[in-house]
This record gives sequence, C-alpha cells and structure tokens, in this order.
Amino acid sequence: MAKGRSIALVVAVAVVAVAAIVWGLAQGEAAVVYSKAARICLECIGIG
Repeated sequence: MAKGRSIALVVAVAVVAVAAIVWGLAQGEAAVVYSKAARICLECIGIG
C-alpha cells in the first residue's frame, strides 16, 4: 500500500512540474531566463 501511495505522489509532483513548465512557457518566461543567463555569462568573462 505504501508503494502505491509513493508512486501516486511522484506522479502528482511530475504533473505539477509539467504544468508549471507549460505555464512559464506560455507567459514567455523562457526568453527572460535566457536573456538573464546570457547577461550573467557575459559578465563572468568580462564582456558584458
């Protein structure tokens, strides 16, 4: 019984994670994250 509950929890967390990813993509957050990552990377090597 505990194993079934554990699998259900993993599935529930995975569904919530996928929903959060889809929501973020729909809001255009991927572009924001990419631009911030590129800015940080350029600052680290001294260009930005």
